[in-house]
This record gives sequence, C-alpha cells and structure tokens, in this order.
Amino acid sequence: MPTQPESLLPLPSATFHILMAVANEDRHGYAIIQDVEQRTGGHLRLSAGTLYRSIQRMLEQGLLVETNERPAPELDDERRRYYRITQFGASVARAEARRLSELVSMARASGFVPERA
Repeated sequence: MPTQPESLLPLPSATFHILMAVANEDRHGYAIIQDVEQRTGGHLRLSAGTLYRSIQRMLEQGLLVETNERPAPELDDERRRYYRITQFGASVARAEARRLSELVSMARASGFVPERA
C-alpha cells in the first residue's frame, strides 16, 4: 500500500469524484453515483461497474474503508455497503486538488484559461 499521497497522482477522474462524494459523510454506492452526477451537473455519470471497480481499488489502496455504521436501520436497506474516506484518502484528495490547481495556474499563464473577472 502506498505511503505517500503523491505516489497515487494523478488520480483517475472517477476516483477523485468518489473521494469528494464521501468527504463529509459515509455513503453507499448508489448515493455516491447520485452525488457525482449532481455535483457535475450530469456531465459525469458513473456506471455501477466503474463505481465498484474503483471502490475495490480504493479499498486496496487505503483511500476508503467499508464501515458498519449505518443510518437509522428502519430507513436503510441492510444490503447496502457504506464507505468512508480514510485519513490517507483525504491526504490524497488534497494532493490531487493542489496538483489540479497548479495545472490550472499554468494553463492560465499560457493563455488557455482566461483570468478571473
């Protein structure tokens, strides 16, 4: 398992979006799919296959953990698996956000991104 966040960069787009989806709360797969679609205005729609392949890799890399904590049981489906970002996962997400920010700065300096109004 990697120990330095930078060793996993650049992140696949799906991985970064999944990390953002679980940044503030544990979520099950379908809720992650809905969050990503809503956050991107429908521009990114994760298929179940892409989601669960990504989650499996992220569990192996230590970015996520499966949690046994659940919302109110009477409101939940017991078959759902919930995922939580790890401290390492949050470090990797921050490192990727910095990398993307630096990339946009370089693109702006090259004239590919207009200066902010």
